[in-house]
Amino acid sequence: MSYLLVSHALCPYVQCVAIVMLEKGVAHERRDVDLAAKPDWFLALSPLGKTPVLVADGMPVFESAVICEYLEEVQLPRLHPADALERARHRAWIEFGSALLNAIAGFYNADADPALLARAADIRRQLEQLEAQLDRRGPYFAGAQFSLVDAVFGPVMRYFDAFERVADFGFFSGLPRLGAWRAWLAERESVRLAVAPDYAQRLWVFLRARPSALSRRIAELTLQEDT
Repeated sequence: MSYLLVSHALCPYVQCVAIVMLEKGVAHERRDVDLAAKPDWFLALSPLGKTPVLVADGMPVFESAVICEYLEEVQLPRLHPADALERARHRAWIEFGSALLNAIAGFYNADADPALLARAADIRRQLEQLEAQLDRRGPYFAGAQFSLVDAVFGPVMRYFDAFERVADFGFFSGLPRLGAWRAWLAERESVRLAVAPDYAQRLWVFLRARPSALSRRIAELTLQEDT
């Protein structure tokens, strides 16, 4: 089959699909779109006007979770557990990853410092919940086997690299398993290759351009570095 992954350079959901395709060795073309000026051909493929979209032999499939489940059905190796109950548990934590991404968006869009710190506390509470679920044997969510849960959280963890350039918000303090998992995910080849080499700089520019408390902190930090 021929596969086209319709993408946006910063979209974490696109990265998740790209990680899954890399893990499964699926050859594909990747085409970025400008979500601020969506072309007609993209809107014809994506009813929600969002990335990612996977075009499989001309048939568009949208929504990252749906795309990943489709790839899991048709491409090896399997990234879901064989046991049905454990598979359901993994799907639940994939949804948790989406909730954490929403909390992260609330954090970098917070308009004032009190809201920023409140959002940071929300993220911290979610990370504590996640810490309790990680397999103690590591290195990945369920132990030695890389799974779809890992593919979801690889892009999630990337945001914290940028946030930690601004300040220590205490996200990972006292969460050793989560810190180790984050480091292992960062080193995984599929996670690294899911973004362009200039991803970190692009994300930094994006965060600085937001009309937010975090962007003001970034501006102050940049001014200090320049002086």
